[in-house]
Amino acid sequence: MTGPGKSMRQRMLDGELYIVTEEIERDSLHAQDLTRRINALPASAGEIKRKLLTELLGALGEGTEIRAPMQFDYGCQTFFGARCFVNFGFVCLDVARVTIGDDVLIATNVQLLTAWHPIDPQARRDKWEAGSPITIGDNVWLGGGAIVCPGVTIGANTVVGAGSVVVKDLPANVIAVGNPARIVREI
Repeated sequence: MTGPGKSMRQRMLDGELYIVTEEIERDSLHAQDLTRRINALPASAGEIKRKLLTELLGALGEGTEIRAPMQFDYGCQTFFGARCFVNFGFVCLDVARVTIGDDVLIATNVQLLTAWHPIDPQARRDKWEAGSPITIGDNVWLGGGAIVCPGVTIGANTVVGAGSVVVKDLPANVIAVGNPARIVREI
């Protein structure tokens, strides 16, 4: 599963178990510093905010707006499509890649959580961790307080109800609600 001589950072990026090193910690601190700078800006500082977001994120599509406060683990692992809107209180633990399509609406206090820890107690004690990517399709709406767990893909046009916890993939064109989120109807 892992190649010889592979760095912990590369293991993290490849979705394999890794232990946080100084290099990984520096990347996280850089993202936290950028995020704090963005969150401290006045609402009228649009151009400066967009420049800092472009530095932080893997991609920021044309016309995408992310309202402060927000928090990213690394930022560089998160890719936004065009014309997305992200409301206040967004949390993105992006130890693995997060891909967000075009025209996605993300309500207040939504969490995208790619990080996970081993079930084995000794591995957790030894500080091993990993991440699994999250993919959000075009024109998805994530309701307030929704949580999307590691490894989940949400298909295009799907609506996730407020407070839902998405632990499994959701197909396109459905409405899903609850904890765990379940499909209640097709669109």
